[in-house]
Amino acid sequence: MLPFRKLLTLVLLVSQAWAIPSGAAERYDFKEYKVKEALLRPPVGWTLVGEAPPDHTISLRVGLPQSNFEALEQHLFEVSDPDHSRYGQHLSKEEVEELVAPPPESLKMVNAWLKAHGFKEIELDRSPAKDWVSIKVPVKIAEQMLRTKYHIWKHEESGDKLVRTTSYSLPEELHDHIEVIQPTTMFSRFNAMKSTIHWPEAEKKASITYKPPTTASNARLAAVDPSCSSEITISCLHQLYNTGGYVQKATEKNSIGITGYLEQFANFADLKLFYEEQVPEAVNSTFEVVTVSGGLNPQAPEEAGFEANLDVQFAFGLTHPVPGTYWTTGGRPPFKPDLTTPENTNEPYADWVDFVLKQKTVPYVISTSYGEPEQTVPEAYARRVCNSFAQLSARGVSLIFASGDGGVGDGWDDPERHRCRTNDGRNITRFLPTFPTTCPYVTSVGGTTGVPEISVFFSGGGFSDYWPRPAYQDRHIKEWFKTIPTDLYKDLYNPAGRGFPDVAAQGTNFRVYVGGVAFPIGGTSASSPAFAAVVALLNDARLAKGRRPLGFLNPVLYAKGYAGLNDITGGHPNPGCGTSGFNSTVGWDPITGLGTPDFVKLKEILT
Repeated sequence: MLPFRKLLTLVLLVSQAWAIPSGAAERYDFKEYKVKEALLRPPVGWTLVGEAPPDHTISLRVGLPQSNFEALEQHLFEVSDPDHSRYGQHLSKEEVEELVAPPPESLKMVNAWLKAHGFKEIELDRSPAKDWVSIKVPVKIAEQMLRTKYHIWKHEESGDKLVRTTSYSLPEELHDHIEVIQPTTMFSRFNAMKSTIHWPEAEKKASITYKPPTTASNARLAAVDPSCSSEITISCLHQLYNTGGYVQKATEKNSIGITGYLEQFANFADLKLFYEEQVPEAVNSTFEVVTVSGGLNPQAPEEAGFEANLDVQFAFGLTHPVPGTYWTTGGRPPFKPDLTTPENTNEPYADWVDFVLKQKTVPYVISTSYGEPEQTVPEAYARRVCNSFAQLSARGVSLIFASGDGGVGDGWDDPERHRCRTNDGRNITRFLPTFPTTCPYVTSVGGTTGVPEISVFFSGGGFSDYWPRPAYQDRHIKEWFKTIPTDLYKDLYNPAGRGFPDVAAQGTNFRVYVGGVAFPIGGTSASSPAFAAVVALLNDARLAKGRRPLGFLNPVLYAKGYAGLNDITGGHPNPGCGTSGFNSTVGWDPITGLGTPDFVKLKEILT
């Protein structure tokens, strides 16, 4: 058998030999159109306003098949499996792109279809692997291309308006060559794709009975500063997660990144105040700001973002002097009737990941503290975005996502909210898993509180309706199912789905500077960058030994890394959708995952 690298090189050469030049599209007479995707009815909470203006411009994203994604997935799991001979041998940017490149026939057919509608190559924006192509078109042209009718839809609760359709069609011969086109049937609320930030006063509304941990705290936890029970600082996290005293040795090789959306701006003056108080040796340091899709980062005090400041202050403060990157991705404004320039009409994770996949060098660990109900993103589109995350993971990037702040639903404080209803036409009560933390190629982080740590009531957790349970977590989740009644919440969730979160970290009362003032804020928005920072420190230990960074974490965490995590066995359940939610128990559970990090133990296991 050929060695992997030689075999992959052979595959690349063959695929390049069969590549179709972008200008070589053949002419086809596309006649028979067939419905590609349709909704039975508009999602709950949306009403029809009227027809979309024909000259309103949208940016269509066309997803072509990824011919060898199964092979990419296999490579990803092999290089992430601590017991595999290829562990840590991550793929290069070029190797990943070749594996997800569309079949030549798909390129040819889609090129011909676009050419038939008058598009020239210079008007097409292609991904490096050519598995995505974007085109800016007025509504009237999009309607011709997709044999559909776009309308303006209004969200009853917020008043936001979107231009969408409930179905679209493609020539029948193109159905096997185009997996998805958006924006079409995606009714995600642009402004509602909120940060998972959680304010401390919300805890006063919770009527959840406290349940103490079932295991006694050890001597190290007993020595944690008592103030950490009411306010989390950098010092508290060092004490809780056993990172204090670690001296980094490979900072020039290491890296960490934070994503930002929805006009969340990271303020340098606030960071300096934070450093002066909590990390004085970092006072004169900074981080790189990278803009995506027109993102901004103004520095006026009144424009400082709670979420952005929380993320950068704790992620970069815990890992100083590791080089930090903050991406600011342009927002997605609601429909404006007088707007003819293209709006950022797609779900923004795709914009960010498209940009990052084009970069030769990417930070080794990246934290994202944003999410939305899985069902608001059409499954075909969510899968393509998740596949893009798999591409980054295969390149050796640890992608860390907050599990959400809605418990098992989308709002623990109001069980009657319609967001706990399915939007598939059935309108039945259902737990609402959070995307993109449900993607099986990322690491999901739930929330804890207190010292010793217990689960926090708002921590998002449950099971995906889109992705089946991956093999790496099968054993742990089967053990958890043995601890609950077989009919618990029957039909409210998918017991065969990908379970989340994978791990957890502190999620309440982080002391953050915003606009020159210190605020106690939290949520799994805080848990994600805190856990990501510990991963960055583990990467430093590996890099110092000449090893590769950890990359995709889940296989190694579920295989043996769990022994380096603090199992959270008590605390608040995570209620939602009219239920009390799930409990934290011994082993994995759908509120704190496998537990919180112990850096010293993890370093021993993983480096």
